[in-house]
Amino acid sequence: MSEFEQKFNDSSSPQPGRGIVVSGLELWQWWQEARQQAIAAHVPISEVDWLLQEMTTLQPLDLRLETFKAQQQITLKHSLDVLTDLWQQRLVRRVPVQYLAGSTSWRNFSLKVSPAVLIPRPETELLIDLAVAAVQNSKFKIQNSKFSTGDWADLGTGSGAIALGLATAFPEATIHAVDCSAEALAIARANAEAYGLGDRIHFYQGSWLEPLSHLKGQLSGLVANPPYIPSAMVLELQPEVMQHEPHLALDGGADGLNCIRHLINSAPDYLQTNGIWLIEMMAGQAPTVVELLEQEGSYHSIEVHADLAGIERFVLAYRL
Repeated sequence: MSEFEQKFNDSSSPQPGRGIVVSGLELWQWWQEARQQAIAAHVPISEVDWLLQEMTTLQPLDLRLETFKAQQQITLKHSLDVLTDLWQQRLVRRVPVQYLAGSTSWRNFSLKVSPAVLIPRPETELLIDLAVAAVQNSKFKIQNSKFSTGDWADLGTGSGAIALGLATAFPEATIHAVDCSAEALAIARANAEAYGLGDRIHFYQGSWLEPLSHLKGQLSGLVANPPYIPSAMVLELQPEVMQHEPHLALDGGADGLNCIRHLINSAPDYLQTNGIWLIEMMAGQAPTVVELLEQEGSYHSIEVHADLAGIERFVLAYRL
């Protein structure tokens, strides 16, 4: 465990029912200084506001109008000294603010995160919308009830974000979430339990589809946000990502497609007829992924979908 991860574990998990009380003026002064530090370090000042909201019960309007300055008492999850230390980790060591807070927002969830898991990105939210649209696609005479109540796999679940999204989108389905990291699975389980979904999401430690051999030919859908960054590019990523997020969730091999190739080749044994294969990928990889799917010969109706920035980010296909 790294020095930061130890400090993260020691400082980011307050005991239930405990907190530190400070005056609104003290917190306002800390907030003003932190915002100036953010500007000097070229860190978005919005991150100061978000961190403060995570550490208190303050709302965005409280910060925008600065009304909290007049409050006699505000309860913090940690002391101002600890909060200052965490903020310095953001400025000096470029630790992502989500790791400092121990949580991040994704769709309608507030998810626990740590350096053991990739921070879920907003663009990945579209995977859930695409899965729902694929189930409702009547062009292939897919029976909605059959696929929305069946078995779905979230491969490389990490924080469990996709698994939770699928469980919410398909309330009668069973979700099978797989990850090779025990630490990631512990976080994913905690997130599922927090939203009352622990009984509908089954967790497995292992490599991709290997733990799901009992579901061969039965999956309604397979969704994944696999590692897809070429190895040489990982070291060129911004320091927040390269230095702190798990490389296991980033590095996709020489061309970034090692994991995607594996999923293309192994999924046909697990998907039922017209079962859905849906993955996220890197900009520029779509033509190759489509070609690989066509060459494999077990898929039809292959589609490429863009994210909200217009980047070709997802590939959807159906099992023959």
